[in-house]
Amino acid sequence: MLDNEERERLQELFREKAADIYKPFPRELFKQYSVKRGLRNDDGTGVMAGLTSVGAVIGYYIEDGEKIPMEGHLRYRGYDLADIVRNCEKENRFGFEEVAYLLLFGQLPNMDTLQNFTRFIGSLRPLPDGFAEDMILKAPSTNIMNKMARSVLAAYSYDPNPDEISTGNIIRQSIELIARLPVMAAYGYQAKSHYHDGNSLYLHAPQPRLSTAENFLYMLRPDNKYTREEAELLDVMLMIHAEHGGGNNSAFAARVVSSSDTDTYSAIAAAIGSLKGPKHGGANAKVMGMMEEIKREVKNWDDDEEVRAYLAKILRKEAFDRSGLVYGMGHAIYTYSDPRCILLKEKAQSLVKKNPDFEKEFNLYCAVERLTPDVFAQIKHNPKVMCANVDMYSGFVYKMLGIPQEMYTPLFAVSRIVGWCAHRLEEVIGCGRIIRPAYKSILKSKDYKKIDER
Repeated sequence: MLDNEERERLQELFREKAADIYKPFPRELFKQYSVKRGLRNDDGTGVMAGLTSVGAVIGYYIEDGEKIPMEGHLRYRGYDLADIVRNCEKENRFGFEEVAYLLLFGQLPNMDTLQNFTRFIGSLRPLPDGFAEDMILKAPSTNIMNKMARSVLAAYSYDPNPDEISTGNIIRQSIELIARLPVMAAYGYQAKSHYHDGNSLYLHAPQPRLSTAENFLYMLRPDNKYTREEAELLDVMLMIHAEHGGGNNSAFAARVVSSSDTDTYSAIAAAIGSLKGPKHGGANAKVMGMMEEIKREVKNWDDDEEVRAYLAKILRKEAFDRSGLVYGMGHAIYTYSDPRCILLKEKAQSLVKKNPDFEKEFNLYCAVERLTPDVFAQIKHNPKVMCANVDMYSGFVYKMLGIPQEMYTPLFAVSRIVGWCAHRLEEVIGCGRIIRPAYKSILKSKDYKKIDER
């Protein structure tokens, strides 16, 4: 057995050896071998990797080979997301379950079908006997996304038919996971809050007659209390995060893993792992961290020049996480506008009117959105069209709802699992070929040396 000192010495040795070999590839190599870094073309458009009828993300059009910016649109099975959200609001009903049905089955449900689907989801929420104790409360994680991935993988063991990849079996597993992932997330948070933060443990039984948004708030809050307005706002958040095309990192991860004909639980756990990353679903928490620093360092939030100066520091890698990124700004597809951001900003504005304590902070977010494109153009010498994306205001809205920051990305997953499941079904049933792109090896052949000659 090694003692601690020797183990630490070896750990440092192997860290140094790894640092010697794993370094960024020279950018010119990507051009030399015509490699599409990040599966992106030189003009920023995505490499065409597949077909989908689930969702459409529209932010530009191509004319005479040139990328032309346009106002953004997001369509679920052909229906504009904004129309879905605003009609549900007009009819004073929750819409996430309708969105889930639409994305899974490709058509809008009538009232009877929607009620049956909603009741079915509610009936599936309780976790299997012993699941919470054995899979969630034991080995509680400080990161809820990791706990959710573990819980999804563990669900395989409770499924009497986990590996069959027929349409019927995958749709059964999908609906069960859509129903149970919010419960896994809420219990994962309660375990973290209790065992790592020292708070009381609250495990509320899921309520079958509530909407997904209502049930989540009921389970998250110690006193089970929430207002109709709060639940409606969370419902909108769930609707706008449910799907974003097949090319986003987590949906593509689900499709890549699904293309091997593996089980549903493995594919969804892979998608959760992707969404956790700060370049994807974790970006809303990054926005909040960045904004907290701006709030501390900028003395006068109403002074555009002072805000501009700090944004310039961030872009020059002199502030926040030294990445040179203004989180919440820019998108791979959207140019003039992100329709999800527009909907969220409207919701934030309506909340601010009823909570004037947040008005000054909201105005600072708006200033960052307004000023960043010009500062970016000056610092980066790049006049690209840039809009705020969904992450700019999502964390702010969650904050006004009193939702803990560690639950921002898990809530994203609670919603996006609908899109993941639809893409999995499409990949397994509609494509039928394992995804296997090529990687160019840049190493020359070497002769093997015997160990005493090295």
